[in-house]
Amino acid sequence: MKLLCATAEGDRRAFNELYRLTSGKMYAVCLQLLQRKDLAEEALQEAYVRVWHNACDYHSDKGSVVVWMVSIARYRALDILRSAAYRREGRESDLEQSDEHTPEDALFDQRDRVRIDECMDTLEDGQRQMIQLAYFRGLTHAELTEHTGSPLGTIKSWIRRGLQKLKRCLEP
Repeated sequence: MKLLCATAEGDRRAFNELYRLTSGKMYAVCLQLLQRKDLAEEALQEAYVRVWHNACDYHSDKGSVVVWMVSIARYRALDILRSAAYRREGRESDLEQSDEHTPEDALFDQRDRVRIDECMDTLEDGQRQMIQLAYFRGLTHAELTEHTGSPLGTIKSWIRRGLQKLKRCLEP
């Protein structure tokens, strides 16, 4: 928290230390989502630019500093996944790997991703954060408890209610 506050005041040394302490975790999140080192590095760089410019926007009631920063990296990685260039590269790669993958399949895959993102945006902050950490980062319930400082029962409730809401949102 101290490093982020100092970063918000323009302290480059604090920002360098914040980067040193958090870049491995944030890179892992980007790489897990993007599956390509070059794109993960791009997402990481852009995430840290946003952290630098938006450090003063952090509010401790929305989670820890690391959770806030990881969510910035995750959203940047998702933006890259959604970009036209990445979709085009992905479709070409998929078509080379499988003759069964049609343009219609790619369109349905993209629609599903957009629908899931839209439904995720309808969740309460706690629900969305727990689902992202559990399903996109692979944290266990015990790790979520340690990571967020929230009780296990609360975490399980957020996940259960969030998944129920997602299911209702995604049903036709």
